[in-house]
Amino acid sequence: MEKSPIIDIAKKVCPAVITIVISKDLPKIEGFYFLPFGNQKLIMPRVENGKKEKTKIGGGSGFIVSPNGYIMTSNHVVGDKEADYTVILEPEKKYQAKVISRDPLNDVAILKVNAGNLPYLEMGDSDKIELGQTAIAIGNALGEFHDTVSTGVVSGLSRLITAFNGVDQQAATLRGLIQTDAAINPGNSGGPLVDIEGKVIGINTAMVMGAQNIGFAIPINYAKKDFEEVKKYGKIKRPFLGVKYILLNKEIAEKNKLKEQNGALIVREALGESAVVKGSAADRAGLKEFDIILECEKEKITEKNPLSLILQKFKAGDEVPLKVLRNKKEINLKVKLEEQK
Repeated sequence: MEKSPIIDIAKKVCPAVITIVISKDLPKIEGFYFLPFGNQKLIMPRVENGKKEKTKIGGGSGFIVSPNGYIMTSNHVVGDKEADYTVILEPEKKYQAKVISRDPLNDVAILKVNAGNLPYLEMGDSDKIELGQTAIAIGNALGEFHDTVSTGVVSGLSRLITAFNGVDQQAATLRGLIQTDAAINPGNSGGPLVDIEGKVIGINTAMVMGAQNIGFAIPINYAKKDFEEVKKYGKIKRPFLGVKYILLNKEIAEKNKLKEQNGALIVREALGESAVVKGSAADRAGLKEFDIILECEKEKITEKNPLSLILQKFKAGDEVPLKVLRNKKEINLKVKLEEQK
């Protein structure tokens, strides 16, 4: 028999890799009818008035990180706050899962099921990953093929990509990613990327459509911090500034006739809302709409180093200096960060 170490890793890791089924109460469909549209006929669902039924709308992967039922996955897998999530360990072992925390900035989520003595995975240290080392991706490929194991190497480090959620096409910029040529397919999202010892070094998160052998994973050290906070506080504690903003670049600056090409321009997203949350840390510090935050703790704010990334380095209660451009004049403010609620 073959003595490949991958066989032992698969036996060790697969029992702790789970399938997440996403379902939602949707109007019950009685049948279908044809609707004339020009020279064609459209097939339309016939909905039964007032009746709803539980409908599967998607799925993903995850992995158990403690014997008492904590599970890690990608935030975009469990991003729908109105959906229900079922965790499948084996065909006869299914559990309703509660989403304990969502971290959209790092695309990490932590779930909990009421169960004990579960198989779980040990987390490695993603800061010690080296180019060329073995990487093994495990998950529920295409939502159908359970315990799919694919092998490759770490192809790149500290990658930055803009990823689109396949459900609602929401865009997110993800930083510091591990690039791998181990196959990552739809349904693999949220599953573990492990090293040759079977320790988790990343959470599979994205692939490049139209390209072969280019996948990405969130470094596990990003998720470790979230997990420690969940165990200690029951949630992720994040500092909250309280502003809505867009990151400036050359194109935006030229279109809006702004001299400054970097920074966070405080501006509302829609009419009727406020760009600065009333009573927030930003409001108390005196920040106003159309201010441009140039620096935070002497770090320049750019598209590659956004305000949200800088704020991750602080805790609620920290007092942080800001350099702000207001009416073409630079001013210095201090803001005492709050906990995000």
